[in-house]
Amino acid sequence: MHSSMIGKIEKARKYAAEPERVSFQSFKVKFAGDNDSHSVEYSEGKWHCTCHFFEGWQTCSHVMAMERLLGVMVAKQDSSLQAVI
Repeated sequence: MHSSMIGKIEKARKYAAEPERVSFQSFKVKFAGDNDSHSVEYSEGKWHCTCHFFEGWQTCSHVMAMERLLGVMVAKQDSSLQAVI
């Protein structure tokens, strides 16, 4: 393997071990829930989900799961329910 590629691989491992280096600005995912699939979006620090629960509470299990998965790479949604996560 070329020596410059070895250096890039080592740097990538270092970066991957430091997730606080990454901050998502926006993304959209398909989330396969127990009852249906939902579209979960993150944009400009705000979450949105197409499930019915999100409409009334501005959070849901899908959003909370994404926050747990992504950790420090996204800002936590401002909600009193977040304390239970």
